[in-house]
Amino acid sequence: MNITSFVVYCFIITFTPGPTNIVILSTVHNLGTKKAIEYTYGATIAFGLLLVISAMLNTILVTIIPKILIVMQIIGSFYMLYLAYQVYKMDTSKPTVNQTGTFMSGFLMQFLNPKVVLFTMTVIPSFIMPYYTAMPAVAISVIAITLIGFLAFITWVLFGTIFKEFLQKHKKTVNIMMALFLVYAAIMIWM
Repeated sequence: MNITSFVVYCFIITFTPGPTNIVILSTVHNLGTKKAIEYTYGATIAFGLLLVISAMLNTILVTIIPKILIVMQIIGSFYMLYLAYQVYKMDTSKPTVNQTGTFMSGFLMQFLNPKVVLFTMTVIPSFIMPYYTAMPAVAISVIAITLIGFLAFITWVLFGTIFKEFLQKHKKTVNIMMALFLVYAAIMIWM
């Protein structure tokens, strides 16, 4: 397994904007850092749970239908390109939607977040299962990916807190950079 590609893929997917990261920024701006941290805990627990579910489903799918991986890679690539386009064309003049900033809203957002669901369903079969199928190795991978996701969420909280004014001044440039990272992630699925 190419650990560098795996780690870079996980970092790019978890750190680039998506519904959860955008809500974290919005929560920091509207309700403060403490509420954003509470939301982040819920999002992290759900992220880890989705990875566990994905690992279990993919273990079954890979043994039953090995060709499912290519379909998941195609869907994942197209979805990431779609997200890149959405981030690029995002209207920076409109304020971000306010959320409640609770543990439960963070938890539920992950199950409604197509970026997270797609990521959790593709990262295991793309990067882990071709090399490791034993449960301890898959479990360690799930924990590592969950920790990367948590680091991404916390980074968004800190980033939003520290650079609030700067981000508001340069929204379009930031969106273009994040869109380019998503395009790179879509390409990395095939590496």
